[in-house]
Amino acid sequence: MTVLVASAPSSFGAFEVTVGVDPNVPDPLRLLDHVAYGGYAGIDLGPTGYLGLGVELAERLSSRNLSLAGGYLPLPLSDPDGLEKEIGTVDEMLDVFDAVPSGALKPKPTLADAGSPDRWAAPGQGASPLGADGWARLASGLTVAAERCRDRGYEPTFHPHTATFVETVDEIERVLEMTDLGLCFDTGHLLVGGGDPIAHYAAWADRINHIHFKDVDLSILRGIIADSAPVEEIWRRRAFPRLGEGDVPLEELIGLILHSDYGGWIVVEQDIFPDSGESLDRAMEDQLANRHYLRERDL
Repeated sequence: MTVLVASAPSSFGAFEVTVGVDPNVPDPLRLLDHVAYGGYAGIDLGPTGYLGLGVELAERLSSRNLSLAGGYLPLPLSDPDGLEKEIGTVDEMLDVFDAVPSGALKPKPTLADAGSPDRWAAPGQGASPLGADGWARLASGLTVAAERCRDRGYEPTFHPHTATFVETVDEIERVLEMTDLGLCFDTGHLLVGGGDPIAHYAAWADRINHIHFKDVDLSILRGIIADSAPVEEIWRRRAFPRLGEGDVPLEELIGLILHSDYGGWIVVEQDIFPDSGESLDRAMEDQLANRHYLRERDL
């Protein structure tokens, strides 16, 4: 099975919370240069348009021998009216996918729940407020978005995310029971949500069709929860360290992946807020170290 390693703009401070808002978001060309220099086979899209669109994006990637690994898209899945207003963003992302030639692996539309202000304010403190009707709406909304992707020739994946309506193990398993989507196995968000990366990789292996690799410093996370701090503090306090420097049992997990039937992208993410030029330099060093860590372990 083909397994390729990609990077993500979020590892350099460029994601949906910062692009177009934070003046320290790095220049996309410099970011792409560094991802290519680091030896990654691909990159996640980031917010649609950040890395470029159409022919421009295709040329930027091909000139650096990079493929597109996927694109993360949060949607108000349990709010039918909100989803109707936002569903066009799925097509916008897929239009970008269409314009970029696929390599050995097609990019994965990475669908997620958008959460709510109450959930954003309490990361790592799951206990879903959705009743039976809310879960039915969420499953229906996810199916609508998934079929949109499949109609365009792309098999989607569902990404559980901290501070949304699908954060804990129980919530993830409810989505797996109520839909037929594959799962984006995010090592960091799973640990934040109280999961066990080893046990749950084994339990969900037949549904996993995309992987996001993060490490987590649980001491920082516990401090965020103790302070009742919002989700932004995860990025501000740098709860995601370099691979191998946190509390995710990555070496054991890599062994499981290499001996499983998994084929697809492994996207390395180390989400940060882009504080300054110094912050970007540090991010570049971290992503070189992360690629080296995986290469030493046969990925």
